[in-house]
Amino acid sequence: MRALISDIHGNLEALTAVLADIRSKGIKEIYCLGDVVGYGPNPAECIDLVMDLDLCLLGNHDQAALFDPEGFNAAAERSIFWTRSVLEKGRGPDAERRWDYLGELSRRHRDDARRIMFVHGSARNPLNEYVFPDDIYNQVKMEKIFALIDRVCFQGHTHIPGIFTDSMEFLVPEEINFRHTLGGAKYMINVGSVGQPRNNDPRSSYVTLDGDEVCFYRVEYDFEKTIEKIYAIPELDNFLADRLRDGR
Repeated sequence: MRALISDIHGNLEALTAVLADIRSKGIKEIYCLGDVVGYGPNPAECIDLVMDLDLCLLGNHDQAALFDPEGFNAAAERSIFWTRSVLEKGRGPDAERRWDYLGELSRRHRDDARRIMFVHGSARNPLNEYVFPDDIYNQVKMEKIFALIDRVCFQGHTHIPGIFTDSMEFLVPEEINFRHTLGGAKYMINVGSVGQPRNNDPRSSYVTLDGDEVCFYRVEYDFEKTIEKIYAIPELDNFLADRLRDGR
């Protein structure tokens, strides 16, 4: 069995809670689909924990921390520059190891034996393309993306968990009892967000894959502690903290 997480965004409380939940199920193989940093108050600590996982991909916020952010709103841009300053202030081998780790992350991973692709954004643009639930009504966009998928693509980026099928459906986890058995269709599966959920549920989200069965999980964490940390950092917009209470 494999667990899939994404979009941690420097939220240490959420990440530690999710990793504890995963390991309580006896799951040892864990993939992260990117955006370890950005928005949240503990980028260095989150990188340190993710280094121990089996795989981590590059997210758009991770890339922005390495280079200059492009196409970010003002709050996201400020958080990236603050994140960079935190990582740059680090000293010694641990600090160098974090930069080296981020710089070596891949944009895409394939499990050819199982015909599965892993990305942050989409199969077409693994770093930056958003695939939202409403895109099921954009048939041209979806057909072009599905044409690049052999069978299954796991992704994050939107922070909204669910399953897209090539018949232009979006399956909401709550409506499928949080589990789905993969059949002969093609799928895009968004694993949701660990550190900044946007599906109107403040709990962290992650997914497991066991054979052909995909399961969605929700994990409670102490978001008030994370909120207090963000409030205490002038460079991080208070909105980034407030939204954690509502999962938006």
